[in-house]
Amino acid sequence: MAKYTGPVCRLCRREGSKLYLKGDRCYSDKCSFTERGFAPGQHGAGQTRKKVSEYGIQLREKQKTRRIYGVLERQFRNYFEKAERQKGITGVNLLIMLERRLDNVVYRMGLAESRNQARQLVRHGLVNVNGRRVNIPSFLVKADDVVAVREESKESPIMKKIAESLGHKQAPAWIELTAADMSGKVMRYPTREEIDIPIQEHLIVELYSR
Repeated sequence: MAKYTGPVCRLCRREGSKLYLKGDRCYSDKCSFTERGFAPGQHGAGQTRKKVSEYGIQLREKQKTRRIYGVLERQFRNYFEKAERQKGITGVNLLIMLERRLDNVVYRMGLAESRNQARQLVRHGLVNVNGRRVNIPSFLVKADDVVAVREESKESPIMKKIAESLGHKQAPAWIELTAADMSGKVMRYPTREEIDIPIQEHLIVELYSR
């Protein structure tokens, strides 16, 4: 499957806002977006932003959401279609589904500094769901599922480093984190108020409804 392999800070500059794709670095003075918040382009060509149409605004909101969660276009469209068939508000359903991705849950638990790092941990088979290894980042967790680092993986250098800082991190209210065991239980699905990403999901719904 194709994936973006370029500099992720360029994506933040393209969207005109921080997407927090590099974890703690995005909160530090080393953040590239803080120094160069203008759109990318050669010789300063991207330093001025043109007036964007209504369609352009909707498109950028969709692209921004895709990039935050690391989802490709076709997969994102599939999520939207599933969200549309569910009861409730389509945009909220979409965000909840994205939050239920295993890579996002691993990130929310504090087991990774970014969603990209969380995807790598899952792909490398370092994570169990209900005691069984799952190496699919897009796996959707359900209420009462237990996500944990595999016992044999806890001795790896990267997991030991994460374990040292895990006790100082706080998981969202919908996840019950057991730092000592490097595990977390999904108590319920998150509410819209608990999803702290800068997204206006109604713009995505309007885009796909055109």
